[in-house]
Amino acid sequence: MTDPVTTPEPARHQNIDTSVPHSARIWNYWLGGKDNYPVDEAAGDAYTAVFPGIVTIARSSRAFLRRNITYLVAEAGIRQFLDIGTGLPTAQNTHEVAQGIAPEARIVYVDNDPMVLAHARALLYSTKEGATAYIDANVTDPERILAAAAETLDFSRPTALILSNILGHVADYDQARDIVTRLMGALPSGSYLSINDGSRGIDPVFEEAQDAYNNSGAVPYNLRSVDEITRFFDGLELIEPGVVSVTQWRPEPGSPAPEVIAEHGGLARKP
Repeated sequence: MTDPVTTPEPARHQNIDTSVPHSARIWNYWLGGKDNYPVDEAAGDAYTAVFPGIVTIARSSRAFLRRNITYLVAEAGIRQFLDIGTGLPTAQNTHEVAQGIAPEARIVYVDNDPMVLAHARALLYSTKEGATAYIDANVTDPERILAAAAETLDFSRPTALILSNILGHVADYDQARDIVTRLMGALPSGSYLSINDGSRGIDPVFEEAQDAYNNSGAVPYNLRSVDEITRFFDGLELIEPGVVSVTQWRPEPGSPAPEVIAEHGGLARKP
């Protein structure tokens, strides 16, 4: 492995607010990670007390992303990834999965959480043949993201856009759709869009827990209906089986029949 291609700015590390729970750190806690604070553990425990199934959702979401990336590299031949809303480094990050199959793969991560920035070095290790980079930016600023990502990715070549559990942080649905449209508009034919988000209308206990979390003062996350998630893919060619519970998207051969959980996603190709 090579040294990171980019070094995070140490000064930004001081911006971490440990007094307010943050979704990226809580998600890390649910995934079994250690990059979180007592306030995040308390919020995570309060959530699981109402809805223990959130741990299954968190881990199923990560498994869905891994299967997406494996398909994109091994079957679709994609070698470039723009992963927005990266979250804290855990096992089997995008670059690890992609470069494990195709060492020449190039990955750009995007997040605006100071703690993710502080740990970005773990996201920047790359094979000698490939490259990784990290951009400190907000999903609501797609033009800035695209301009910075172009320093590492060649947008004349097919690229996979990864939006995993990030669009729920954009409260206005029309704005969220516009962000997807603007990002995909910059990518050429043959590019792919991968989205997964928490879904409303599946599990009322999950919705109760999420509403309570959103009212707690933490950074809110908005659940959306399966139809709303599906419409993010308008104009694109959905890969079978379409937008489904993440557990049902091309499960590993021989695995038990997957249960439907309140996290839906899909993968689509730009014609």
